[in-house]
Amino acid sequence: MIVTDIEQLPGKTYPARRRTRNVVGGAAPIQAKNFCVGYVDLEPNGGQVPWHNQEQEEVYFIVKGAAEMCLGEERQILTAGQAAYIPPTVFHQLTNIGDTPATMMYIYGPAGDVAHWRQELEGTLPKAGVEAPQLPAGAHPQCTEKPKA
Repeated sequence: MIVTDIEQLPGKTYPARRRTRNVVGGAAPIQAKNFCVGYVDLEPNGGQVPWHNQEQEEVYFIVKGAAEMCLGEERQILTAGQAAYIPPTVFHQLTNIGDTPATMMYIYGPAGDVAHWRQELEGTLPKAGVEAPQLPAGAHPQCTEKPKA
């Protein structure tokens, strides 16, 4: 039996002000062929998974807090206990809109690398309305900060 403890996983902090810990897949001790799972802490007031897309289908599940979910042309507030389905190749973004940290989990399949992690660290994410579709009206702006050297 392979067991992992989220509190023992160091994770990675990204420029868009979130800490991601792989639970299944990636650098995690648990590996699966058909899916990956992660645990993400979004910093208050704007911590984000920036506007991106990927080949895998995915679900975002809000564990605590509230976050603005942008999916294609749609925008909606998600709160603890809610999940959103993300079809393959559809641009999406999640932003903490609260004054306290928000936590979410992602599940995507099939397992494998997703380019937006590397793109964010390199400062090469496709920019909304330029190299990618425009964000929905009224959406929190996409974080496009380059990492500090």
